[in-house]
Amino acid sequence: FGCHSAIPMAAAIRLCPQAVVVKPRIERYAEISRRVFEILEQFTPLVEPLSVDEAFLDVTGCERFLGPAEHIARVVKDRVRSEIRLTASVGVAPNKFLAKLASELQKPDGLVVVKEEDVASFLAPLPISRLWGVGKATLPEFERLCVHTFGDALGLSLGTLRQHFGEADEQFFQLVRGID
Repeated sequence: FGCHSAIPMAAAIRLCPQAVVVKPRIERYAEISRRVFEILEQFTPLVEPLSVDEAFLDVTGCERFLGPAEHIARVVKDRVRSEIRLTASVGVAPNKFLAKLASELQKPDGLVVVKEEDVASFLAPLPISRLWGVGKATLPEFERLCVHTFGDALGLSLGTLRQHFGEADEQFFQLVRGID
């Protein structure tokens, strides 16, 4: 029906009038969120919340005590499942942008690891719509340029990006290469 996370309820109902709407329990969500973040903070003090159910963790330097980042991710997932009875999708990568992309690929209970040497092959087939900053206005412009994947975008020069996307040129140029 075209509904997705973070869509306003009024828009979701317009798209799917037969939807069954469950009354939200905001206090319960806040409680569970607090518990999840308490778990995350036991692995690193560098926890950057994105929302009530999403965060970036920088485990650089923690490996000596806790093991490799992939191991830490598995332990986090296991703790969230055993202590709170929720699944968690986790992306492990050299930077936030790549970690966010990775975490979205195998929802609702995935673990995707992107190693530094695999960044180019990981990004190349992804649809350009997954690029931060690409939305309703910019996606059609990428399509006019015959850019449908990150790999396609590698052929665009900074000048071409500037001509079509203005000040977002440098950001797009870096992100399609996995630089954040």
